[in-house]
Amino acid sequence: MNKANLFRQPDVPQLAVRVASLQEQLRALQQSLGAEALAARTGCELRAEGTESGKFALNIWGQLVHMVYPDWVASDAQSGEMLPVSTQALLLYYFVTADGKLPEARWISFADLPDGRFYNQAFQGYSGSELARAFQNDLEAIEHVARKLGGKLLAKTADTPGDRAFHFQALPRVAVLVAYWQGDEDFPAAAQVLFEITTPHYLPTDVCAILGSTLTRRLIKQVGNR
Repeated sequence: MNKANLFRQPDVPQLAVRVASLQEQLRALQQSLGAEALAARTGCELRAEGTESGKFALNIWGQLVHMVYPDWVASDAQSGEMLPVSTQALLLYYFVTADGKLPEARWISFADLPDGRFYNQAFQGYSGSELARAFQNDLEAIEHVARKLGGKLLAKTADTPGDRAFHFQALPRVAVLVAYWQGDEDFPAAAQVLFEITTPHYLPTDVCAILGSTLTRRLIKQVGNR
């Protein structure tokens, strides 16, 4: 991908083109590797319906979805409604990139992702900095909102970043952490979106930027709904 376009949310026509390309890649992977290998790589449940068709069951942000192959189209498991094109793209990138590396429950910043350092300041601007502005110094507020969206408060240890840290399972093998530091008279409140160290084995860096931005927007949207 051209670095000039890296980390910019593509418009719907651009996404539709990407989705079509990713679907073609997955049809080729399905033929070469087989559905069982793809299920093992992604940590999804395979529900085969013959040798060439079936579906994968997985959760995205806690929502159960089905990815049907060989069409490679995702839908809500309960309603059967096709997912938005942006979500289709995220899931397809996940299947294309996944190599089966098991998560390690260690956290890195966006700067530590491949090619992430140059764009880290921009990412922090629309993720952690926005969260700090939205929640000010209210630890109870961010904890309430994080739990409401399925976030789990990590036990405080020497390795846990922030005064509070909330674990969100975005995809079966992709987790995101929101770390929040309470401010005082010398330093303002601060926040940072972190990624599990194995995330590059499942998503490109530009898609990680969109993932972090999506979580940030979801959290801020809940500020007025407490």
